[in-house]
Amino acid sequence: MADTHPPICDYEGSKYSSEFWTAERAYEDQAEVIALQQLLPQSGNLLLELGAGSGRNSPRYTGYRQVVLLDYSLSQLQQAQQNLGRNQRFLYVAADIYQLPFVVGLFDAATMIRTLHHMTDPLAALKQVRGALQTGATFVLEYANKQNLKSILRYRFHKQSWSPYDLESVEFEKLNFDFHPQMIAKWLKEANFELQRQLAVSYLRLGVIKRIVPLSLLARVERWLQPTGKFYQLSPSIFTRNQAIGDNPKAQVDTFFKCPACEAYDLQPYGPRIICTGCSREYPIRNGIFDFRLQAE
Repeated sequence: MADTHPPICDYEGSKYSSEFWTAERAYEDQAEVIALQQLLPQSGNLLLELGAGSGRNSPRYTGYRQVVLLDYSLSQLQQAQQNLGRNQRFLYVAADIYQLPFVVGLFDAATMIRTLHHMTDPLAALKQVRGALQTGATFVLEYANKQNLKSILRYRFHKQSWSPYDLESVEFEKLNFDFHPQMIAKWLKEANFELQRQLAVSYLRLGVIKRIVPLSLLARVERWLQPTGKFYQLSPSIFTRNQAIGDNPKAQVDTFFKCPACEAYDLQPYGPRIICTGCSREYPIRNGIFDFRLQAE
């Protein structure tokens, strides 16, 4: 049988955190801070950060008792561990978003920032996220917007071949997609999320603007511009606040991980690994990082 598992964009060994998030992107970073402040509840119990990378946003979830950093790349999580430390507040999990290793209804909040654009099957990923959330949980999702103002102008002046108005996703580089807002709304609904609010983020990311306008002023303008996302989505990045709906049961006390292969809940620690009693698979714990990656076997 052919392997139908969607391809994975793996940042293993990448210097993304040090080479991309330089001082030149201080504005983009601050724009995300502003968006999170508006969309994410200030406090909660257990938050799942999908595509956490090296933990750039993790310190911002200060009101949550525990934050689970999930990424496919082991090296990214190792960087996060170096940045945040090994303690009970941060839990590091290497896993595939299409096969999440968490029991149903575990988390009361989740974020996915600069991650969905690597998904060839966004709906499947969103359904996995919904399964891990309690009913009523908040899910903050960011996505790369196909219908941004720059793309519209380039299309009008025949500088690009694809239409920003077409609902289909566009892959501008391998495993890098821009999505249409209407398709995101459709997928969220099909995954049992209610889209509650949209923010238009990073309108001002042009290099010439960032070079001549002080960051403090850019941040003030950004705070004013973001709410326009309620009426139209023309910025390159869109942040959404969504509520998990439906009748997912809340996870039982003392349950946390499930086997991503057979979905059994009975996982037992055994030395430096976890063993599934349902299918006998073993999942290593690598210096404090739980490794549930099936594709990496």
